[in-house]
This record gives sequence, structure tokens and C-alpha cells, in this order.
Amino acid sequence: MTNAFDNHHVKQDRIHDDKPDLVVARPEGLYCAAGDFFIDPWRPVDRAVITHAHSDHARFGHRHYLAARAGANVLLSRLPGITLQTLAYGERLTIGDTVVSLHPAGHVLGSAQVRIEHAGRVWVASGDYKLDPDPTCDAFEPVRCDTFITESTFGLPIYRWDAPQSVFDGINSWWRHNAAEGRASVLFCYSFGKAQRVLASVDAAIGPIFCHGAVEPLNRAYREAGVLLPPVRLVSEIERKDKAMFREALIVAPPSAQGSAWLKRFGDYSDAFASGWMRLRGARRRRGVDRGFVLSDHADWPSLQNAIHATQAGRVIVTHGSVEPMVRWLREQGLEAGAFETQYGDDTVEADAAGADEMASAQDSDALPSASTP
Repeated sequence: MTNAFDNHHVKQDRIHDDKPDLVVARPEGLYCAAGDFFIDPWRPVDRAVITHAHSDHARFGHRHYLAARAGANVLLSRLPGITLQTLAYGERLTIGDTVVSLHPAGHVLGSAQVRIEHAGRVWVASGDYKLDPDPTCDAFEPVRCDTFITESTFGLPIYRWDAPQSVFDGINSWWRHNAAEGRASVLFCYSFGKAQRVLASVDAAIGPIFCHGAVEPLNRAYREAGVLLPPVRLVSEIERKDKAMFREALIVAPPSAQGSAWLKRFGDYSDAFASGWMRLRGARRRRGVDRGFVLSDHADWPSLQNAIHATQAGRVIVTHGSVEPMVRWLREQGLEAGAFETQYGDDTVEADAAGADEMASAQDSDALPSASTP
């Protein structure tokens, strides 16, 4: 473990008496000059503080990485060979002229908000987050701050999630029905985070559970971190001709497996997709699956509002997702609000063209909060 972040010296000409913003957007990523480090940079830098291990936030090429200890195994499984320093949640570290700590974001295992304290001011960069309960990661922790840097992946009023247990009840019912008819149940979801949340929450008594090879390395990292998952076998362990093994099974696979020859080994099957984008009718049609389960690891519209209010921040900066509607709503609440241009949110491609059309319609509808300021 490196100590590249410990007491890192910052040249004094980086700090000015007029108190510039603690975090600014630069071509490499979000930069804190007072500590001389970046948060989730998308270009190679010397020191990168990583909020979580999804590929739009954690990339190869940085010299030193700092992340939450809870997600170390996952990060190293996705970026093997990196030089990584970790912090326990709430542990404080002096970096240059700042004091930095990481706090649970509730998004996926090891996800963290970055709290930066300098010269009497506190900024928090959220990364991605959710407020719904999740047995596979630490719950979101509201952190009071002066400025809150937030995501807005689902920052439109049309995005309101049902209680997670009701979604899992629906998945269980679909799986149970298929099993009774001797039909495999193939559930597409993101390999990191969503897959493990599903595995930890479904009723494993219904039948055997299998997974795609892309899911297993993440399952292993979660188990090594102490997350309880049911027994799961790799699909590749079963002979291709032995389709009977899958007749009562749940098979968890990444979206990339949809429509591939890999599915032929299951014989008769029903497929479904678990994603927040399933809230959009167009996205469901585009996916062409039998069932769509609305399940997201991001905050919905009410949760975004609640999380922002809980910080008591007077200023909010939005990084990705439905940026303009969120900024508009924040200003209507009397908050100072703006946006950073970032390269986060690659997973929003799951909205696809059909869903994007519906999103555009929603933004133009009276479902959105009205704006009194531009």
C-alpha cells in the first residue's frame, strides 16, 4: 500500500486568498488544487481519488489511486496491478492543505462520497449513489457540506422507484412460474453491483442459480469482502447438451449476452431485464425481453431531492444525467446551482434510442417542474 497521498505537499501558488472553488472541472477530470488530486479522472493523472469501480469513474492509467477500503477487492479485480491506497469510511487523511475522508454512497460495494475540508469550507463529491436499502453495500450517509457535487442520472420526475422488496417479489414470482413450467429464467443486469444485489435478494429456494462468466469475478470479490451471496454455478460448468439442468434455474447474465448464441444452451427460456431504464416503455420495447423489472442502483427523483436537502448545502453542482432539469429545480428551491461537464454516465447507454425519445418527451412535458430562472 502506497502513501502517495499522505501529507502531499502543494505549491503555495496553487492557493489564492480569494478562496477559489475547492473543486473545478479540468480536461483530465474534477480537480482539487488545494490537495493537488483529481476525483474520478477520465484522463491519466498522478493522484486519483476514486468514488467507485464502475468503468466511467475508475480507469486505468493513473499513477496512484485512493479509494474506500470496502471496495478494494472489486477495484483491484477490475483494474489489476494499480497502486492503491485505501481508507476506512470516515477515516481522515491530510492531502496537501486539505483533509479528505470517504463516506458511504450506497451505490455499489465500496462506493464513496469524497468529503474535502479546507480553510473552513467543506465540499462533498457524491459519485453515484442511491438511498434504497441494499444488502450488498453500506447505506448512503448524508454528509453536511457547503457545496455538494451530485449525479442526476435519473433526475426527472418520471423516475420513481417501487420499494426494492416488491421488485424482488416480482422477480421471484416470474422465476417461480417459469420453473413450474420447466423453463429457464434468464435475467440480464449489470455484472458489477446489480447482479450481486439481485443474487443477495432473490429467493434461492426456488431453484438453482447460474451466472455468466463475466459475473463470477465480481461475485468472488463481493464474497471476499464479506457479502453473503447464495451458491452460484457458472453456466460453463454444464455440458451444452444438458439443457435439463436449467429448467428450473435463474441465470444472471450481462446485457451483452442478449441475442447471443450463448443463450441457445438453455433450451426453452424466458428473459427479463433489470434496470432503472425499464421505467421507460420505449426502453422496454427496444430490449425486446419478456419482462422488465425497474431496479436501479441510482437515486430516483425523490431520493435525489432528499439526499441534496440532507447535506444542507447552499450550493449544488450537477455532473451527469438529466443535468439541466436538476439545475433548474435546484434554483427554484433557492439554491445556487450549476453544472460540471464530465465524462461520467456511460451506463446511461442502456436508455437506448427508444428510451431517449421518451425521455425527451418527458422533459418537454408538464411533468417537469416549471422554471422561473434560465
